[in-house]
Amino acid sequence: MRKFPIQFSSFRTRVTIILVLSFIFVSGLSNLLIHEFAISSQFNQLREKLMVIAQTAALMVDADLLLEVPLNREGVNAAQYKVIAEKLKRIKEVNPLIKSIYTMTKTGREGIWQFMVDPEPIIKAKRSSPTSYPGDKYDASRFPEMLKGFFGSSADKKLMLDEWGVTLSGYAPILDKNGKAVAILGVDIAAEDVYNTRKEINRRGILVLAIGIFTSIALGLLISRRITDPIKKLVEGTRRIAAEDLQHRVEIKGNDEIKELADSFNSMAMSLFESKIKLHDYFYRVVQSLIRILEAKDVYTRGHSERVSEYAEKTALKMQLPAQRVELLKKVAQLHDIGKLVIYEGILNKQDKLTEEEWKIIRGHPVTGEEILKPLFLDDEMLAAVRSHHERYDGRGYPDKISGENISVFTQIISVADTYDAMTSARAYRSALSKEEATRELKNNCGTQFNPQVVEAFLNVLQEEAPSP
Repeated sequence: MRKFPIQFSSFRTRVTIILVLSFIFVSGLSNLLIHEFAISSQFNQLREKLMVIAQTAALMVDADLLLEVPLNREGVNAAQYKVIAEKLKRIKEVNPLIKSIYTMTKTGREGIWQFMVDPEPIIKAKRSSPTSYPGDKYDASRFPEMLKGFFGSSADKKLMLDEWGVTLSGYAPILDKNGKAVAILGVDIAAEDVYNTRKEINRRGILVLAIGIFTSIALGLLISRRITDPIKKLVEGTRRIAAEDLQHRVEIKGNDEIKELADSFNSMAMSLFESKIKLHDYFYRVVQSLIRILEAKDVYTRGHSERVSEYAEKTALKMQLPAQRVELLKKVAQLHDIGKLVIYEGILNKQDKLTEEEWKIIRGHPVTGEEILKPLFLDDEMLAAVRSHHERYDGRGYPDKISGENISVFTQIISVADTYDAMTSARAYRSALSKEEATRELKNNCGTQFNPQVVEAFLNVLQEEAPSP
């Protein structure tokens, strides 16, 4: 039997060889996971961006005017068509990513839809046989996400092929004054943009993988004892990043290649986290724009969200909440009434007593707000604050009738700030209370509607403000 040279029989050498091979495997696996995560994250971000664009654009389309467009080829000459087409063109101009933007509605046949307004029907007709004039039919049954467009914003989960080529599309319902979907607005982006994005991610993934393999070989040659623990830390870090814990960092002491690898890993994780934060901020700005639209609908609550946010921030600081949590609270307080965006203006500004059905619609806005914000936030406490800001400390609030410490501190603070500002602001159905009267109401409802500790902190904030004239 042939014997291996003496140097290959030592335990240290064999462990070193095993570690070299193990590092290559771990490096390849970790980079593959991160690479797949990056592609998936990028594609999901693109889908979410499409849905936001479609949803925002749909809010700008006048449903009544759209329904007046004649659904025939002569409809392109109608004044209603031209007004809406011009608006769609402007939306496309400010969003260079958009290849096409159009509106469609259902026909009497299942799965067969028809175009209503497409700013470029003639141009499309010249490029290929299909057309998009008003009334032109389209087989929507092939695209499940398009069919969902009548029920809420959606986007294709993969690249789709139709008569106009390969695209990725987003859809949103166009609602009439009663909140009924009468049509959908669709936006398409060219597949080439998606393909180039994936190609760039693949290129970077291969580069990172090559660097990882080279580094693994170098690290495998070091003393086995010194590299065992760092390997475990790196593997754990990879798993945490793959599980979307992008704030996790690998802590390794030293001044060698393993430390460099850890630093590179942390830099990569930081880049992913910063990208996620930028996307989060982008969507937050979009939602802030929706809040401004809401306050434009309700003349009596103009500036309400900003004031509630300011009161909530000061109260949280008085309660000595950590600065990072105070900043989150400030943001979610600005968005707490986002659910009212879908409520008809006639209800928001009604001067007479609301009917039971109208009250039911009003009480549904916290749940609607949570549904609007779910795609944008991963923080459950922020979503809970939007859903539960009308809950009571004694459990008699809505929509879930939770009570006491089951209500998050974010929710309890926003509840007090929201109630105070509502009481001290004029409404269609009543005059504003004075600061003293509103303060007395807060004290009277301590332990029933409000958490006494939160009310105490809030009243201390009011005492520190300049006295009302």
